[in-house]
Amino acid sequence: MKAVPLALLSLVCLAPLAASAEWQWLDKDGHRVFSDQPPPADIAPDRILKQQGARNAAPAPATQAAAAPVAAAPARSGVDPALKPAGKDKVLEERRSKAQSEEAEKQKAEEARVAALRVENCSRARSAKAGIESGQRMAIVNDKGEREVIDDTRRAIELRRLGEVIAQDCRADRQ
Repeated sequence: MKAVPLALLSLVCLAPLAASAEWQWLDKDGHRVFSDQPPPADIAPDRILKQQGARNAAPAPATQAAAAPVAAAPARSGVDPALKPAGKDKVLEERRSKAQSEEAEKQKAEEARVAALRVENCSRARSAKAGIESGQRMAIVNDKGEREVIDDTRRAIELRRLGEVIAQDCRADRQ
């Protein structure tokens, strides 16, 4: 009967060992940091003393940590260089080239769409400029929905604005 409480007491005493920090590193001031999260990206691999999943429970001294940055790097990245295949991954290269070609096609389609919009905007601006330069009376609808006759100052403002639109969007037509 006394074995059950003794076993429970030993389990309770061993529980904090399971919850120990899995990462240890030296911060920029040289202080040891214990955490269950990986260190920030600005911490150099040679300053990491203990890593998650590493079997060496005893943290390496600071002098040994500086001598073994190569051994710390594979465990941090999660890929062992000995297990990594030599050469290029053909499937990955094919996917990358396919993604790049699709991106180039999308970019060309977007450029073609913008060019078509510029041509249309150019032709509309030229036709509007021709109408304003004709001298006939014109009216516009204001914010309230009322018609206003365009006077000479408004006509000059519109001609200047249309000239800027033509200068910007009709560049390809001049070439």
